Amino acid sequence: MKLLLVEDNAELARWVINLMQVENFAVDWAPDGEHAGTLLSTQRYDAVLLDMRLPGIGGKDVLARLRRKRDNVPVLMLTANGSTDDKVACFAAGADDYVVKPFDARELVARIKALIRRQSAGDQGQEIVCGDLQYLFDTREFRVRDELLTLRRREHAILETLILKQGKTVSKATLIESVFSLDDEASADAIDIYIHRLRKHLAHSTARIMTLRGLGYIVREHEES
Repeated sequence: MKLLLVEDNAELARWVINLMQVENFAVDWAPDGEHAGTLLSTQRYDAVLLDMRLPGIGGKDVLARLRRKRDNVPVLMLTANGSTDDKVACFAAGADDYVVKPFDARELVARIKALIRRQSAGDQGQEIVCGDLQYLFDTREFRVRDELLTLRRREHAILETLILKQGKTVSKATLIESVFSLDDEASADAIDIYIHRLRKHLAHSTARIMTLRGLGYIVREHEES
């Protein structure tokens, strides 16, 4: 999954980026509202962490423009003021949640996961199942027959993208976008390598990653003939 962090404090931004990468997120960083607007118009994100007070275009204005475009990406506002007025202003602008600086790392991660879970889960409940492969929304874990599937960060990101779109074909371009941040050297060949590794991880599962030539990949249950 991919996040956009909009924060003018470079030291705090680096801390948040490192924290979220440990949690298997790819993160793009915008230091101001203008840069954020450009990224939001050209990239797709699973959630946005948006500082309320930014130089130039403020966080509330960035959010208002986003909502006017009918973009419902979950937005977590970062505010230095925990007053009721500030909280009301966050929600009035269209935020889904907020945290007050300085915030605890565990709280930030939990709130982001909760936002994405509500957006992604819909009516699917607490898990997605494909054969004996389970994806648990609360922990973002994969399990095969109740055994934890241990994956590297980008392997996890690809399988997560595929399982959340189960039954739909996912293009290689979409996988690249979900795995790499703008600072990474994105590679279509790397996607092929990660898919190969994932197929090895799923060798004893009834879930399969199928290639649809010229279209992309799809995850589905393998049925014995």
